[in-house]
Amino acid sequence: MSVTYPAGSLVAARGREWVVLPESGTDMLVLRPLGGSEDDIAAVFPAFEDVRSAEFAAPSPADLGDQRAAGLLRTALRIGFRSGAGPFRSLASIAVEPRAYQLVPLLMALRQRTVRLLISDDVGIGKTVEAGLIAKELLAQGEAARLAVLCSPALAEQWQSELREKFGIDAELVLASTVSRLERGLQLGESLFDKHPFTIISTDFIKSTRHREDFVKHCPDLVIVDEAHACVAADEAGQQGTSSASNQLRYELLRRISADADRHLLLLTATPHSGKESAFRNLLGLVRPELATLDLETAAGRARLAEHFVARKRADVRDYLTKEDGLADDSLAERTAFPSDRWTKDEPYKLSPAYRALLDDAIAYARDRVAAADEQGKREARIAWWSVIALLRSMVSSPAAAAQTLKTRSESAAARTAIEADVLGAPVAADSAENDRLEGMDVAPGAAESEEAGARLLELAERAEALVGPAEDAKLKALTRHLKSLIADGYHPIVFCRYIPTAEYLAEQLDGKLGKKTKLAAVTGTLSPQQRLARIEQLAAEAAEEDGDPAVRRVLIATDCLSEGVNLQHHFDAVVHYDLAWNPTRHDQREGRVDRYGQKRDQVRVITMYGEDNGIDGKVLEVLFKKHRQIKKDLGISVSVPDETASGVTDAVVEWLLLHGRQGSQESLFDLDTRQESFDRIEREWTSAAEREKTSRSKYAQRAIHPEEVAREVAAVRAALGGADEVRDFALEALRDLDAVVRDPRDGTGDFTAQVGGTPAGLRDALAAALGSRPVEEDRAIPFRTTPAIARGEVALVRTDPAIGAVASYVLDAALDANALGPRPARRCGVVTTDAVTKLTTLLLVRYRFHLTLPSRSGDRQIVAEDARLLAFEGMPARARWLDDDAADALLSARATANTHEQRVRNQIGRTLAGLPELSAHLTEYGTQLAAELDASHRRVRKANEEIVRGLKVVPQESADVLGVYVYLPPAASTASGAEA
Repeated sequence: MSVTYPAGSLVAARGREWVVLPESGTDMLVLRPLGGSEDDIAAVFPAFEDVRSAEFAAPSPADLGDQRAAGLLRTALRIGFRSGAGPFRSLASIAVEPRAYQLVPLLMALRQRTVRLLISDDVGIGKTVEAGLIAKELLAQGEAARLAVLCSPALAEQWQSELREKFGIDAELVLASTVSRLERGLQLGESLFDKHPFTIISTDFIKSTRHREDFVKHCPDLVIVDEAHACVAADEAGQQGTSSASNQLRYELLRRISADADRHLLLLTATPHSGKESAFRNLLGLVRPELATLDLETAAGRARLAEHFVARKRADVRDYLTKEDGLADDSLAERTAFPSDRWTKDEPYKLSPAYRALLDDAIAYARDRVAAADEQGKREARIAWWSVIALLRSMVSSPAAAAQTLKTRSESAAARTAIEADVLGAPVAADSAENDRLEGMDVAPGAAESEEAGARLLELAERAEALVGPAEDAKLKALTRHLKSLIADGYHPIVFCRYIPTAEYLAEQLDGKLGKKTKLAAVTGTLSPQQRLARIEQLAAEAAEEDGDPAVRRVLIATDCLSEGVNLQHHFDAVVHYDLAWNPTRHDQREGRVDRYGQKRDQVRVITMYGEDNGIDGKVLEVLFKKHRQIKKDLGISVSVPDETASGVTDAVVEWLLLHGRQGSQESLFDLDTRQESFDRIEREWTSAAEREKTSRSKYAQRAIHPEEVAREVAAVRAALGGADEVRDFALEALRDLDAVVRDPRDGTGDFTAQVGGTPAGLRDALAAALGSRPVEEDRAIPFRTTPAIARGEVALVRTDPAIGAVASYVLDAALDANALGPRPARRCGVVTTDAVTKLTTLLLVRYRFHLTLPSRSGDRQIVAEDARLLAFEGMPARARWLDDDAADALLSARATANTHEQRVRNQIGRTLAGLPELSAHLTEYGTQLAAELDASHRRVRKANEEIVRGLKVVPQESADVLGVYVYLPPAASTASGAEA
């Protein structure tokens, strides 16, 4: 006759203890290891394997620990929880500890039956983490079964890495380069979007007709769209640039995806307006159709929008959950370490005489070419125009880029019409934040309009090649000076260039010129996205090889293939704009790679180089960049420069240069009657865009979730899972007890290092799996950081870091196994004499299990979850006077103030353990009370979702597990002699 094991009960099988899960049947048990995660779930067949009921054994009076045993065991237990009982199912199982402000979008999402959110937090705040939290939670709750992330191909691998490493979601890349391989593995009639439940998809790839139809038909029930502003087009005439056709295709795709009212949709963008009101309205219409026509001037309209729209600046979240946010005190205050400011400086350089002569001759050639083309027809005129811009941009970039352009045929030369010439040639001048073609945009353009460059161009190319090196290239010489200054001040700079030949030229020229301890590398579009990341990691690893040498520096030369998507804040802290972009937004993107959450520098340095006598840079800097900076200073936000503004200014500069030459005065450039009206319009549009962006952030910003609501949930999470200080203290003490060499500089940061070569073999193996084998085998000093944003090879002092989990698992397993060999920092029993108590006091560490019924759109889910609590009482168990939770927590910090006689220790712990059955009624009552609190918490978080709240149920499993028993004696109760327990 088979034995039935109810869900939540304990069984012993395969040499360990397990919790029976609701999915079990009479013939097959679905089990999770006690304290384990869902990844460890196993199926066991009682007919073929030995399975028996298990009772959690009481602590042994012979296995006593010291005064720190209770705290170490509790923290080790809580860190090990991967199935918490609180309303956030995913927080215990992810490998990132979210900031409190990042819980706001999650709380907003859980109040909606179908999640529709536009997340527009500022650059570097952590929109990827916010979206990942929501996705993981919806998947954990059964509200979603499949996930697709739509993003640019340059961002795909970073999304894949973030989802896998932080959220345990292993997604397939669906790109032009991977789709053939994926399709080869499909069955007849099978869609790859059905076969692979989690995918990261190139938006530009999937917008094509063939793949779009398959995706729409088999689209997952949860979709995240990154850089969503690039997926809508403006309706207004004159606001549609060269990218509008692509935007329209993306918009059509998203419109069809969002048409399914039951599909969860998260739209992410730092610039929801992008200067275009109708584009913003179209974006809102994707969230909910009715939002597109909402009257946002009314309080009711703004309140409706606030349910779906969150937009915050760094200043809004730098200090969060403080009294300024309306809280009673700062006990839950959280400071996020964004760099406080950017130190910016515009650094001019002057051309050498030979370079000036070359540029003058190039301008003369350009003037002659444009004049001749104007007489040949509109097509020829446009081809000549784009060829001239290519020539001038390359000429002021570097001799290498100039020589390449002079020898290469212009892409626009293949055009059959003037319109086609503009389509082919426009990318030469476009540095738009919304440009579709970031990939390949760093290739040096061509200036020749025939297969063979004319003698005049070849002669200019030869002269350019002769100017290579610091002797004639004053720009290179100036860069070398700036880099040496940054390196001397302890910075690790990244140098951004416009073209591949320039980046390669700089890497060659700077090699060995910046000091023996400076490591240098170049990353350009010639490398695949995977190779770019590998090159950066290789540079960081080379610098790390000389561990402990403060003089080692990293310098990266890069093109704009790294200006979006790749986060560089862990390795670099300064930016040099070697080539001035023709749109300030591109500079924002470059700087945003290092100036973001996780940057250790409080101040990021930015140097913008410009040629004060090349006839172009100075005016672009004065008109575009100074206006951009003034708007940012006035409004406190960065506003994308409308493409029409940037192109209008640069067109005017080039026209003036051709008319008057490099030496011509440009003082009256914008006073020309033919230009004044145009520039007045541009000025109005830009200012209007800035005001709309500011309005969207102030009037429409997130007000659906009050900070007090966030504080309440943060406090509940920390009570169940532990806070940052607890984790740091645990790691520090446990590693010392496990024979690691720990160095705590006590410099106020909370950071420390540990060499783990001398720790037990089991721990070394677990740490090697988390950190890689080399730091462990070579006994390197491993950095433990208080910030969750860490570099590879470092450990974040948060409960979800894999290395912290490895330490906690070892401490917990050793504590539960009295026969374990080697150091055992935590024990299940202890007796200590302390002046922290005036009466005999006992602290219990108790583990509770709960049966949760969580309704979802896919049906009810039955879950067994765990929680650990401290309970304390005065007196003997038979006459226990129970203390409140704060008093119980306070006992963890009690320290021994006198020795305790060994016989007294044995007698006291023996009597207390024998009296444990007397406490069962209270432990059961406490579990019932805890279940009621959990029920209320689940209902509070989902209070706007009546359908979900209606079937919610939380039932405690009786017979809680007493993991630890710790007795505290007042000094009068102990003799003065004996051994401290």
